Amino acid sequence: MGRIFAIGDIHGCLVEFNDLIALIDPDPTDRIVLLGDLINKGPDSLGVLRRAQSLQNCLCICGNHEYRLLRYRETNKKKHLKNSDYQTVKQLDADDWAFLETFHKMVFIEEHNTVLIHGGFVPNRDWQQQSVKMVTHIQNFDPDTHAWGMRAQVPQGVPWAEFWSGPPFVVYGHTARDNVFRRPMSIGIDTSCVYGGHLTAYEITEKKLFQVAATECFAARNRGSC
Repeated sequence: MGRIFAIGDIHGCLVEFNDLIALIDPDPTDRIVLLGDLINKGPDSLGVLRRAQSLQNCLCICGNHEYRLLRYRETNKKKHLKNSDYQTVKQLDADDWAFLETFHKMVFIEEHNTVLIHGGFVPNRDWQQQSVKMVTHIQNFDPDTHAWGMRAQVPQGVPWAEFWSGPPFVVYGHTARDNVFRRPMSIGIDTSCVYGGHLTAYEITEKKLFQVAATECFAARNRGSC
């Protein structure tokens, strides 16, 4: 069995994605798991989707950006879309939509008792039973009201990972930060590539980080809105 790489939010940053793949240099026994939000905000969402399809042993997890597109595809209602979605929607053909529909809610690596997810989990609930919307959107949790959601939706809350005692260990993206966010039973690896930060991979078997710097800032950071 080879190595297992989790890669944080790419957001259309194809150059950085290619640079990171070159850095980790996966061999045919390695596995790659992309933690969602492959698309939007950055310069080449379609290129990222098609590069992901070309990789051997690669699984993709649904992020909140893919979730919105898939809800639109299912209902044909534009209320599910945000401004950053429209350019991506226009580029997708039938094969691209079919690929998006293969994205996983989560990936559990049993031999390491580790789950890979886009956003995270609501604490004190069965992690396996949480909805796609929950696990793609959660950033903050309020222990007093049990409210959960994006930072803007639960501004009085704190990061859900502060309350996560596991098991399993959780590797996630979604919440853009300047640095990797480590807690005893989790690690957040969205390091703000699209905002001019870094694109990060975490190798699960050796607990090792790999990073490449963004070539430029592609989007304005808007804390609390993804």
